[in-house]
Amino acid sequence: MTSTISDKKLNVIPLSEPSITGNEWKYIKECLDTGWVSSVGSYVNRFEKMVAEYVGCKYGVAVVNGTSALHLSLLVCDVKSGDEVIVPTLTFVATANVVKYCGAEPLFIDCDQETLCLDVEKLKLFLDTECTQKSDGYTYNNASGRRIKAIVPVHIFGHPVEMDNLIELCQRYKIVVVEDATEGLGSEYKGKKTGSFGKLACLSFNGNKIITSGGGGMVVTNDGYLAEKVKHLSTQAKTDSIEYDHNEIGYNYRLTNIQAALGVAQMEGLDKIVEIKRKNAFWYQNLFSNINSIEFLWEKSWVKSNFWFYTIKVPSFHKKALIDYLLSSSIQVRPMWKPIHTLSMYKDCQAYRVESALNIYDTALNLPCSVGIKKEEMEFTVEKIRSYFSSRG
Repeated sequence: MTSTISDKKLNVIPLSEPSITGNEWKYIKECLDTGWVSSVGSYVNRFEKMVAEYVGCKYGVAVVNGTSALHLSLLVCDVKSGDEVIVPTLTFVATANVVKYCGAEPLFIDCDQETLCLDVEKLKLFLDTECTQKSDGYTYNNASGRRIKAIVPVHIFGHPVEMDNLIELCQRYKIVVVEDATEGLGSEYKGKKTGSFGKLACLSFNGNKIITSGGGGMVVTNDGYLAEKVKHLSTQAKTDSIEYDHNEIGYNYRLTNIQAALGVAQMEGLDKIVEIKRKNAFWYQNLFSNINSIEFLWEKSWVKSNFWFYTIKVPSFHKKALIDYLLSSSIQVRPMWKPIHTLSMYKDCQAYRVESALNIYDTALNLPCSVGIKKEEMEFTVEKIRSYFSSRG
């Protein structure tokens, strides 16, 4: 299909822009008019309730970003120095950084080639053959001698992790599941919303996420004690409403009312946003169907992805040149994250049989995926990719 967009008339096609089409202006104006702009206000409570109910959890605690949500979740699960936390090597670096914030060490596991999520079969092999469950019930890494306290599975680009087998493994080995659903709001695993599987789960509302509060994150859980603990730590661990009395090291992590107002308006349109994202994914899939050099990554039959990002795989020797070609054509695309275990600050950490993640980094890239992307912009993007490969035989 030939695009109706000409090169001369084309503006930049962004990688991901927020969709501001609902009550955002109205709700933010209310905050400004009433003066409730900081971390206390009705919209914070409303946002927490909306998100928790949507995901299927009892409690939500709004915080400044997804990273702080992950940090607090690990802290309240008592992750500390001397512990290890299993994380996928193919994810945004924040997932590993928060482990170090707690004084613990990340242990990197490979990804699945098709879903890009943590490889649960490889995780099972590692736990079965490289670890020992001691008399205290906890599982210890034979190589380091450290206790494996938690795991942080990430729903990469909105595709859910294979959660049934992962949870069964973690229950058997007494490993806490802290679900990183920062990319997965609106996705489902076997009919159940992501964010409802872990002891706690973490969401992100960064500007490029499925919905945004201009930043922001949230911890959701069914455990009331943990929810209160997260909230306490996020407000500098203050114990008295008047006196400046604090009972432990706390953090200035609470979301503002003005950001929550934006989040509430976005939540009102979330189902429609997911519907559009999925419709656009089908359109991209159709456009790529007759380009042999391209694999457009798709969802497994047991999930419903929010298709936060659209990802293709290309021959590795074409990836960089193709990215440069598309960027020069005013089409914003991005490579995959570098596998975290290859980064300088993590090169000495254990990485178990990582193979697929290296291949994904060499072959995958993300396409423009804004909710408001036009069909002709998707057509133009695909035609440019087709043109690239045609010109190279």
